[in-house]
Amino acid sequence: MTSARLVYTLGPSGAGKDSLLNWLMDRLPPDAAVHFARRVIDRGPSPDGEQHESVTPQAFAQLRTELPFAMHWKAKGHQYGVRHGEFSTKDGAHWVLVNGSREHLAQALAQFPGLTVLHISASPEVLRARLNARQRESAAAVEARVQRGLDWQAPEHCKVLRITNDSSLDAAGQQMLRLLSSLPDWCAN
Repeated sequence: MTSARLVYTLGPSGAGKDSLLNWLMDRLPPDAAVHFARRVIDRGPSPDGEQHESVTPQAFAQLRTELPFAMHWKAKGHQYGVRHGEFSTKDGAHWVLVNGSREHLAQALAQFPGLTVLHISASPEVLRARLNARQRESAAAVEARVQRGLDWQAPEHCKVLRITNDSSLDAAGQQMLRLLSSLPDWCAN
């Protein structure tokens, strides 16, 4: 499908995935050989969140029928997709970062066997506090999300870079940058 190398980002709600990916995007040099895949999501835009392509649930279903997605999944009551074009190696990008889903990892590994997982998490106390601060879910739903995060195990033979985002965004971002820099040819043009 592509010669680009894939970094598949995942982790529990409240771990700060969007914030850390934005942090990285702001700090990489403009000529870095990295492309951040833009997702299509069947929900409205969020001023503080990911700048995704927003479509209605009906439009998402139509897009799936037309097969424009290299990968797609359902999570948190929404549908997510990444178009094939997001994996092209245009503009010298050798690396593609996808904000993915734990539930879709097996399919992503089947499509991109050499992918690297970037697992972003936080301690249960921090996850719980962040999710409760959002005031979007009941205490029981928050607890279920925290437990799912604790229960996740990486598949065997899968390269996983782990980040704990418990303190400042900059500290977690620096940790992420160190781990990504350890990958062969990271950001090489």
